[in-house]
Amino acid sequence: MRTWRLAVLACLCAAAAAAPAEAKTHHHTWNITYQYKSPDCFRKLAVTINGESPGPTIRAAQGDTLVVTVHNMLDTENTAIHWHGIRQIGSPWADGTAGVTQCPILPGETFTYRFVVDRPGTYMYHAHYGMQRVAGLDGMLVVSVPDGVAEPFAYDGEHTVLLMDWWHQSVYEQAVGLASVPMVFVGEPQSLLINGRGVFNCSPPAASNGGGAACNAFGGECGWPTLFTASPGKTYRLRIGSLTSLASLSFEIEGHTMTVVEADGYYVTPVVVKNLFIYSGETYSVLVTADQDPSRSYWAASHVVSRDPTKTAPGRAVVRYASAAVDHPRTPPPTGPRWNDTASRVAQSRSFAALPGHVEPPPARPDRVLLLLNTQSKIDNHTKWAINGVSLSFPATPYLVAMKHGLRGEFDQRPPPDSYDHGSLNLSSPPASLAVRHAAYRLALGSVVDVVLQNTAIPPPNGRSETHPWHLHGHDFWVLGYGEGKFVPEVDGPGLNAASARGGAVMKNTVALHPMGWTAVRFRASNPGVWLFHCHLEAHVYMGMGVVFEEGVDVLPRLPASIMGCGRTKGHHY
Repeated sequence: MRTWRLAVLACLCAAAAAAPAEAKTHHHTWNITYQYKSPDCFRKLAVTINGESPGPTIRAAQGDTLVVTVHNMLDTENTAIHWHGIRQIGSPWADGTAGVTQCPILPGETFTYRFVVDRPGTYMYHAHYGMQRVAGLDGMLVVSVPDGVAEPFAYDGEHTVLLMDWWHQSVYEQAVGLASVPMVFVGEPQSLLINGRGVFNCSPPAASNGGGAACNAFGGECGWPTLFTASPGKTYRLRIGSLTSLASLSFEIEGHTMTVVEADGYYVTPVVVKNLFIYSGETYSVLVTADQDPSRSYWAASHVVSRDPTKTAPGRAVVRYASAAVDHPRTPPPTGPRWNDTASRVAQSRSFAALPGHVEPPPARPDRVLLLLNTQSKIDNHTKWAINGVSLSFPATPYLVAMKHGLRGEFDQRPPPDSYDHGSLNLSSPPASLAVRHAAYRLALGSVVDVVLQNTAIPPPNGRSETHPWHLHGHDFWVLGYGEGKFVPEVDGPGLNAASARGGAVMKNTVALHPMGWTAVRFRASNPGVWLFHCHLEAHVYMGMGVVFEEGVDVLPRLPASIMGCGRTKGHHY
């Protein structure tokens, strides 16, 4: 074990030394404030960065350092910002997950994130405190290849596409509802936004929530944004990210196909699609060629899938040809695929494979297998999500600090279960949850871990099974497979190693767990720190749908004092 730890530290030092000589440092200063915004024509408070929601797109090159100074100017609310998809190798305290890697940034206080972007690709950032992401604190983060490095595809220009869902209810109302007895769910979003803009139907009297002027269809902030202006025959790279808080989406461009070439920062074998299914926390790059009638404009559209879409206005944007006679299309917008066609979504998930020549082969077999069962039930009359019977909660002292400094009383020392009784499992009537706990899985540094996520149905009267996009902080994983129904270790387990041996497994940081099915991933626990692995739907992680992994905290250097100041660290120096 000591040999492995020394090897990890050597690799971290080598990675830092291998950064391009011309690597740059980019400084950003952000003021986080509440502002009245009308992104879909309905006026409400949004959490903004320098007055804007979404925030600015950050651009850097592989090996560059980002320094982001965050001033929390929210008078009554904490904050923290997670750099989604950035592995934070050597800087786990900069992951930006309140309760896991840092204390939250208090009102009136300032915190500086400093980290290296070690891989090129399409990434994002967003609030990671409570359910704050729902209020609009998010944006895109694009890491380009270094100068002189060619990518395995060509294009003439690139644009970012950030997909969001949007509620007229405040974050506080949503959070209080979820914590109430009986639970009041957040409901379906009112709108879908593309690059922060959309259109909600202001006609019904209820649209104003009794406020009269709350909904203004002619407001300057809402409308159908222009996605990009195309020149005939040119090919464009769209870097698409989803930061929805509940909705799974289908994205398409009227009359055009899209060729998927990147997923979560990794090149994939090109896949041509009419519509891209994208789940919260995922990013893709697609190539679109302007090969249609150049005298007109075309709709881009996002639609809810895997949930009833009738209460949510679709998202729309415009792809305008430079020679088009009018700015907006005269055709009806795309209607989208059938929202409950699970088979098509699973088929697209399975279609992605690592691009030959850019394959990082997975380890041949795991050292440890975690079978994780998600269930929803009541704990002390509160409706909770749980994994293997344990509903996750975040302690007052962040896990990283408590584990590094041996503050054993700050979290439950009993590890969560590695498995569940899969033999007797009935997916339509899963076992009840057991407890809400501050708990973590301790992983041997350098070990190979398989995680099999098993979906079930929500108890009656709902009774349906939902899509859960799972995101792993601090790592990328190999996607080994998707299955329908119940995962049977004796039957399905050997197939995971066979899939690994075949090669070509795509690497990602976020993966969909489809309704009434299972998803298997493999990763190497080689990044010292404490990392969250959770459903990326805000309501679900708020209700406990996640786990915490610890690996190698003892080899970390002294933790920065700036991440402390809450729980047991208040008034203490470590």
